[in-house]
Amino acid sequence: MQQNIEIQIFIYAIVIMSAIFHEYAHAWMAMYLGDPTAKNAGRLTLNPIVHIDPFGTIMLPLILMLTGGFFIGYAKPVPFNPYNLRDQKYGPAKVAAAGPASNLIIALILSTALRFMALDPLWVVTISLIIYVNIILALFNLIPIPPLDGSKLLRIFTSVDLSFGNNILGVVVALMVAFIFLPSLSGIIFHIFTGMPLPL
Repeated sequence: MQQNIEIQIFIYAIVIMSAIFHEYAHAWMAMYLGDPTAKNAGRLTLNPIVHIDPFGTIMLPLILMLTGGFFIGYAKPVPFNPYNLRDQKYGPAKVAAAGPASNLIIALILSTALRFMALDPLWVVTISLIIYVNIILALFNLIPIPPLDGSKLLRIFTSVDLSFGNNILGVVVALMVAFIFLPSLSGIIFHIFTGMPLPL
């Protein structure tokens, strides 16, 4: 029981830190493309305090942890002005994609450690959890439902808007999709990245 609580707390910490990297990547990409809005708002930083969303970063992961459900979360969306971007055509898509891409990059980098380094079982489980959470976070944010990044990509490339008129409702619908599809899909991607099954 104690071990399960410790694992849950560790996963909770991974979700929070991965969400922070996710939002930092949005801010970095916007700045790289010429828009200082996020930097001026103090969001071009890895300081978790400025990125925390009361519901998405604290309440949602805790509720899921306490109910034994699926672990997911998100941080406060990074502001940006698309009219400041040098790339007016694809710049907004690059900013939207930067968050999920950062999580997949983290997963890929750590996957090389599992593939090519001799690690004791505790490190294998620890790194596997970080990889798995980042894969889930990337896939969750690519679901094309507002306020997630996938909705912005869908709107940019197809002009389709799957808005529910309420971000919380959108998150609830996205969670329902995530519960159904993400565990198995994340496991498949984990195996592709690491060459091994999830050791949990």
